[in-house]
Amino acid sequence: MRAFFDRQAEARRQTRRLLVLFGLMVAAVVAAVNGALALAWRLMAGGGWLGYPRFFFEVNTGVTLLFVLGGWWLESNTLRHEGGAALARRLGARPAREADFDERRLVHVVREMALAAGMTPPAVMVIERDAAINAFATGWDERDAVVALTEGALRHLTRAELQGVVAHELSHIREGDTRLNMRLVGMVYGLEMLYRLGEQLMEPDARGRRHAGALIGLALRVAGWLGWVAGHALQAAVARQREFLADARAVQWTRQRDGLGRALRKVLGQRRGEGDAGDGPLPLPQARHLWLVSVPRDAWLPWFDPHPPLAQRIARLYGGTMPPLPPHDGLDAADEPVVPARPTPV
Repeated sequence: MRAFFDRQAEARRQTRRLLVLFGLMVAAVVAAVNGALALAWRLMAGGGWLGYPRFFFEVNTGVTLLFVLGGWWLESNTLRHEGGAALARRLGARPAREADFDERRLVHVVREMALAAGMTPPAVMVIERDAAINAFATGWDERDAVVALTEGALRHLTRAELQGVVAHELSHIREGDTRLNMRLVGMVYGLEMLYRLGEQLMEPDARGRRHAGALIGLALRVAGWLGWVAGHALQAAVARQREFLADARAVQWTRQRDGLGRALRKVLGQRRGEGDAGDGPLPLPQARHLWLVSVPRDAWLPWFDPHPPLAQRIARLYGGTMPPLPPHDGLDAADEPVVPARPTPV
């Protein structure tokens, strides 16, 4: 168990380093914009020396930060205004129905794990018509929190496995991961706005002619695109570290690794054709990091995947390679409710 506490501390250290790197990336974008606009200004002057206008670099820096920080503020406030339940509904979830046996079991598991974590129980929702094993948590704080699981998870996971998955999602709420990632989404959105500004400046007029400002537009477009790519890569890197922390928290709160470990091995089994899976719904761009595991068709480049490889997560839980499991494995075993003991605070 001590190894898992060490991994929690390491995940937090890595996250802090990545956030510092994100800040440096924004500073690099500001420098790139200033450099690109200075070059564009020289080209507009025909290659000769033409002094820069007064406050040229100050204005460039201010406008760039306005777009990045303004985009962060607009997008973050939009997501905050919607709230956890509204975002969950956009992702295809609905409130759990306690009249249904599987959904009532899920509600009880969420309450048990919230008690073990010392948290207020979040709202419980279900993603219909999705055979893949997956889950997500959303909400800006515990009062706004939602935990949602797919119908595939309810059908294929035992109670112990559900406890592991729910504990993982509760960790994202407890550690503020959802709030952190939404803020990073806002900063990336600001970089995208910078790219779009450059795109608009490059558009020809009604007669199909481009004006001199097209060079400035090209400079902004290149700097904005590079920043957008770097921002998405860093955002995914932050999210991957938080996944490792949530996996370690799940082991801490359930007092055993097989719950989450077997659930992830069943996901691996589904993806290797040992059960009905499907890719599930394609997530909203701003919600990729919320899911327990990446949607396969969405994780097209490792740098932009907000989740570590499944095999790597499983190996960290077990201390070595483990084979996949078919989704129905263990479902015939006794599945009595067990309330985990309250863990020692970290």
